[in-house]
Amino acid sequence: MAGRRVNVNVGVLGHIDSGKTALARALSTTASTAAFDKQPQSRERGITLDLGFSCFVVPLPGAEPGTDDTQLQVTLVDCPGHASLIRTIIGGAQIIDLMMLVIDVTKGMQTQSAECLVIGQIACQKLVVVLNKIDLLAEGKRQAAIDKMTKKMQKTLENTKFRGAPVIPVAAKPGGPEAPETEAPQGISELIEVVKKVKSMQMFHTPVTSAMQGDRLGICVTQFDPKLLERGLVCAPESLHTIHAALISVEKIPYFRGPLQTKAKFHITVGHETVMGRMLFFSPAPDSFDLEPKLDFFDLSREYLFQEQYLCKDSMPTATEGGDEVDMKAGHTPGGQCPRQQWALVEFEKPVTCPRLCLVIGSRLDADIHTNTCRLAFHGVLLQGLEDKNYTESFLPALRVYKLKHKHGLVERVMDDYSVIGRSLFKKETNIQLFVGLKVQLSTGEQGVIDSAFGQSGKFKIHIPGGLSPESKKILTPTLKKRNRAGRGETTKQEEGTERPEPMQPVTLSLSFKRYVFDTQKRMVQTP
Repeated sequence: MAGRRVNVNVGVLGHIDSGKTALARALSTTASTAAFDKQPQSRERGITLDLGFSCFVVPLPGAEPGTDDTQLQVTLVDCPGHASLIRTIIGGAQIIDLMMLVIDVTKGMQTQSAECLVIGQIACQKLVVVLNKIDLLAEGKRQAAIDKMTKKMQKTLENTKFRGAPVIPVAAKPGGPEAPETEAPQGISELIEVVKKVKSMQMFHTPVTSAMQGDRLGICVTQFDPKLLERGLVCAPESLHTIHAALISVEKIPYFRGPLQTKAKFHITVGHETVMGRMLFFSPAPDSFDLEPKLDFFDLSREYLFQEQYLCKDSMPTATEGGDEVDMKAGHTPGGQCPRQQWALVEFEKPVTCPRLCLVIGSRLDADIHTNTCRLAFHGVLLQGLEDKNYTESFLPALRVYKLKHKHGLVERVMDDYSVIGRSLFKKETNIQLFVGLKVQLSTGEQGVIDSAFGQSGKFKIHIPGGLSPESKKILTPTLKKRNRAGRGETTKQEEGTERPEPMQPVTLSLSFKRYVFDTQKRMVQTP
């Protein structure tokens, strides 16, 4: 009885011309119709343009002969290496269980090698480094050069989750692409060690009656024009949803230069689709920064603090003033502290179809592909998709993301024991009626309530429910500046009405309140 095959998908990734397709060909015993750059466009340009699939079969490690699980089928997913095809690379990385990072031993890490390593850290758990083209090294110095590059790669991996990953030297196509096929590859054995009626199904030309997630499957469909079919997704009913926006957890990729800013647009890869999306970042309230991250659901019952940009220790901006108020922005967190988890609202330029809890990758694919910079900006998990195209009215008001506002002003003078006049808190054109009833704090310790506007110049009356203390009244008692010394019989400026009396020392006012980003009424809320 033939043993059942257990399938594992191995991605072959690396910089262009590192020999990925040659390696896949050297390893494989069976190729699909999409393997080894068979497409005319790939042959014409001499590069891989789409995912290629091939496989080889080995005994399943640890299995006893004669049992059902006696064979391990390794499906190789050959990914493009050209920088402009990173969408395809990311899509391929999401279906792999293990990554082979192919390095040209004569060149070492290159730009797309580094990007593939970043993708690997996000999308898979296991890595094997393949040093290819060892045949190009001078024979007498070959082993020394391999040892040197092996140490370099091990150092590169030190600060990643792939620390200690095996590094295997090979020559997938000795002599280069034009060399005769009689030249045997080197190091390969060492590497292997480490709604239509379906007529039939095959897995690498072997008939099968069933398949599962992760399998490479060929389906023969009758009465169907293949030109009408685009790449899509096969799924269980109700497992995929078409969404217009999403709430995602966010983690910045440290190699990405520059901030992740609210309102910025990124290329968002969700499943196998890449579309443009506009970001809005937010974090827990400051007293919840240390909460344990939750990567499987989003809690709509909590409040969240709006951020002008993603918070990270190496890019903590300072607060900026907007007119007469200051927002609590990214740099105004307690002690410059960063939260353990952050989120974003992503609004897609066109709808995408994907499952919940799928991987999300944000990139800047419009960056110059010839510069030595990482274009991958962040990754995360899709926690909640918004299927209603009118989500701005039906859903967003329930998302309690707030901005914390602070305004500062001065006490101009005392009216009586329970009232003072304030200024410099509002602009002349501000509708002070909107702020009536909000609490303000005096620097002398009293708490007041905005009572009404006072005149037309932005001044206002503050009621002090507990009354002013004797010390505060003393501070607020005006000092009259005299033009001449007493005894000369001349009147003061105050008597002439040319100068307003001022407090002995400035008494400041502060007003703090929340304003919820998605509140259609733009209300100002103060916590008790």
